[in-house]
Amino acid sequence: MPLVRISLIAGKPESHKRKVSDAVHRALVETIAIPAQDRFHIITEHGPADFIYDPEYLKIHRTNDLIIIQITLSAGRTLEVRKALYRRIAELLNQEAGLRKEDVFVNLVEVAKENWSFGNGEAQYAT
Repeated sequence: MPLVRISLIAGKPESHKRKVSDAVHRALVETIAIPAQDRFHIITEHGPADFIYDPEYLKIHRTNDLIIIQITLSAGRTLEVRKALYRRIAELLNQEAGLRKEDVFVNLVEVAKENWSFGNGEAQYAT
């Protein structure tokens, strides 16, 4: 059920983008137990003029390798689970894609389960 949007500065090879997607998906499977087949990722590349960030916000040094990951998912996970997800995404992106943990920005957007339609004009998760 998560919808993952990954934004980065243009110019990375396709193999890098695949590693990023794979790492984020693996973290979601491992920490919030989504089904392995539940993978919907949108990767968007931006020119430097269209990817604006503060390189030192909260005293975290960011580089042009920064990626911004926004995950829309159903509400209800505990704070501990969300923190575990953030940690695992940063760990896997570091290990699998060579990204510095400082260059991994994650934002969760929680929505009610009835706000999803996976096709056929139906609200599959509505109760």
